[in-house]
Amino acid sequence: MSQSNRAMWRGAALPSFISSVIAMGVSWFVSGLSGFFGALLASFTVVIFFSVSLLVARFTKDANPIATMALAMFSYFTKLFIMAIFLIAVTRLTSPESVDRRAFGVSALVIAFAWLGGEVRAFLKLRLQLPLPESRS
Repeated sequence: MSQSNRAMWRGAALPSFISSVIAMGVSWFVSGLSGFFGALLASFTVVIFFSVSLLVARFTKDANPIATMALAMFSYFTKLFIMAIFLIAVTRLTSPESVDRRAFGVSALVIAFAWLGGEVRAFLKLRLQLPLPESRS
């Protein structure tokens, strides 16, 4: 894993871990054990969802822009499809008494915002070496 990818993942993982722990604690306090399980499931799904994006970026760093965009779109729609199947399965296979849906939704939003904020912050702190365009004399 390159230094920039590692920094991006670490910069996003730390705030999302902290917000996951807080979300699990608050959900447990508000909704009991079902809230805790909802927040735990939300933290798992959000981290996996966004980690795949960084993994795809790692694999396409040297590819041409068209292939990078095609792979990014393919991975995005694949993640959405798998996420929809996962959420339908959780809804059908678990009872609301075992996994609190409201705790899941609120925790997923909080953790996703924390991940995205951490990722943006980590990206802005990177020192990327970009080639300068050739001057025409």
